[in-house]
Amino acid sequence: MKLVFLDEVDSTNNYARGLVTAENPEEGTVVLAQRQTGGRGQGKNVWESEPGENLTFSIIWYPHFLPASEQFQLSRAVSLGLSDFLRTQTGGVSVKWPNDLMIGRQKVAGILLEHAVMGNRLHSTIAGIGLNLNQAAFPAHLPHAVSLSQVTGRRYPLQETLHQVLACLFRRYDDLRQGRIAEIEEDYRKNLFRIAEWSWFKAGGVTFEGRITGTDEFGRLLLEKWDGERATYSLKEVEMVL
Repeated sequence: MKLVFLDEVDSTNNYARGLVTAENPEEGTVVLAQRQTGGRGQGKNVWESEPGENLTFSIIWYPHFLPASEQFQLSRAVSLGLSDFLRTQTGGVSVKWPNDLMIGRQKVAGILLEHAVMGNRLHSTIAGIGLNLNQAAFPAHLPHAVSLSQVTGRRYPLQETLHQVLACLFRRYDDLRQGRIAEIEEDYRKNLFRIAEWSWFKAGGVTFEGRITGTDEFGRLLLEKWDGERATYSLKEVEMVL
């Protein structure tokens, strides 16, 4: 594994993408930044992190073994890798669809996966990860954010913790490479935040009550509504009301 450490960068995903384009670095290369000036989340969301307090990094993979249509398997695997690590530290860990990591009702980590496709196969994937580790306070506009340190009362050494997290992530990636798809899909389903619990959702400006039953092969969320209707939603089509 090659580690690229940066004091400051706009986004580790942007930097990693530039490496793939210019150098074709070895698989498993990790780009770690102490400070991101333009960290990104899903869609137009930004990822805010106090410099030197958390883990913000990207992993470069070449998942040629996966058809492009099955790219959500990577989202499942990365989410599970992070949850595997978090469970070594505390309880109440779950995955809020599609790939936010929760401790109780608070968000401790987020993932941004960006893929390049060649033909009908995945050529490269950049897995961007932000893990709130030691940050002691968060801005008021992030009421559901939490750090692992706030939950456990411990302070985590960044380098040692990074290697522990990477071990969990690479283990799940290897499971995917070895074709353990059914196991990954079942583990992801079992770990979904509020799975099978009645919750409030919002879609198309309408708020309704429903419960998550799982995800389909494309990673879309499967919901059962209170009136018995079953619905399928893609990313950004529905949000859970916390």
